[in-house]
Amino acid sequence: MTTVSAALQTSVPVPPAPKAPEFAKTTARWILVSIPDRKLALFENGKVVRIYRVAVGKTSTPSPVGEFKIVSRVSNPVYYHKGQVIAAGKGNPVGTRWMGLSAKGYGIHGTNQPNSIGKAASTGCIRMGKQDVEELFAIVDAGDTVQIRLERDEQIATVFGSGVGTGAESQTIAQVETGLSSGGGQ
Repeated sequence: MTTVSAALQTSVPVPPAPKAPEFAKTTARWILVSIPDRKLALFENGKVVRIYRVAVGKTSTPSPVGEFKIVSRVSNPVYYHKGQVIAAGKGNPVGTRWMGLSAKGYGIHGTNQPNSIGKAASTGCIRMGKQDVEELFAIVDAGDTVQIRLERDEQIATVFGSGVGTGAESQTIAQVETGLSSGGGQ
């Protein structure tokens, strides 16, 4: 049996473990939020896999617009705002889940006001019903991209439907949404 002295062991540099390249991820996942539609779509590998109704920022406190990353994920968060601290539980304004965005102070979260879903009612965050936010939280990871859009463009119309017609595309999206998004809340 061969032994090596401690001095020799510390003098031999160990190369860092190679990092997997970004393109090695098996699932390309991102979120699209349409402020005018008050809906959120989850994409995986280029396809819409879930659509949820959400509340967005009201006119006086609009939601941020642009591309962001999910930077934190918290189950049963404590709410802090202007010196106010509310423990996790039924009265917590952010509900049971918080997904913080790279836009400081903004996130996707639950609510203790389930009737606000589908409205422009938040202070800028994206609110979801309890069941929906818990489902989304279980799927997404820190680092996933979130695009929040203020204007309806061709992609938004394709994903969320025109909102005025009764075409097959609008009906299909509505059926998917109804089947997967039951709202709820606390």
